[in-house]
Amino acid sequence: MNNFKLYCIFVLSLSFFCFSIQNAKAQSAWTKKKGKLFSQISYSTIPNYSEIFNDKDYITSRSISDNTLQLYGEYGVNDNLTLLVNVPFKLIKTGDAIENSTVPLSIVSTRKSGFGNIQIGLKHNIYRGKMIVSGQLTVEANTSFFDKTSGIRSGYDAWTFTPTVNVGKGYENYYFQGFIGADIRTNDYSSNFRIGGEFGLTSIKKTTLIVFVDIIESFNNGDIILPQTSLETALYINNQDYAAYGLKGLYSLTDNLGFSVGFGGAFSANNVAKQAALSAGLFFKI
Repeated sequence: MNNFKLYCIFVLSLSFFCFSIQNAKAQSAWTKKKGKLFSQISYSTIPNYSEIFNDKDYITSRSISDNTLQLYGEYGVNDNLTLLVNVPFKLIKTGDAIENSTVPLSIVSTRKSGFGNIQIGLKHNIYRGKMIVSGQLTVEANTSFFDKTSGIRSGYDAWTFTPTVNVGKGYENYYFQGFIGADIRTNDYSSNFRIGGEFGLTSIKKTTLIVFVDIIESFNNGDIILPQTSLETALYINNQDYAAYGLKGLYSLTDNLGFSVGFGGAFSANNVAKQAALSAGLFFKI
């Protein structure tokens, strides 16, 4: 019975907000208490985009809808060490190619689904005083797929190692936290610098409003050559940058169960969809 209960808890969840390249990650400074579990399931979408951020923004040869169903969990190994697991499942659709397209794409609309880059990580508390400081290392496996005919790609064709330092401070009705780190990628993809933060406010009973900023800057140190069909979708291509912002709303139905909604966009970006992302989901914790 206990194992069944833990399984049910794990597959429930809160929406983790995703920016348009589906790259938002758990960067909380706080570790879970020993034996405590947080789980979430979310659905996010970037619907029907055809314009891509670039030095000179361009229009793709077809519309793309990028959808993600995501399972996420955190478990307290002990009071100072937390295990993290993230399993994204992608559901991507392209529209019909425009007439006279010079890109060798399939003519008709295409739907593809499968796993993205599955992640596993550890977060360790370094300092617990007036501020909370933790170190985190996440490994993102090369578990994605690529369909050359449609250009649909569900993740990076690489392994990614993400070390970060996370800081945070909580008060009775609000908190703030931030992180700094890097994504180090294999297979000739560029690595990148990342920094971000969020502010959360419990405005009324059981409701939390969150504002966040997430910035990624490519080191432009990779020279992978991707097929033209892949570049046409801007799904997990090389040298992606963005300065993203977003809003999240969380509502607790009980002490353990709740739901959230999210919205986000970008101040500026490169090689990513020029379209807002929307998300919704459930969370469960013990």
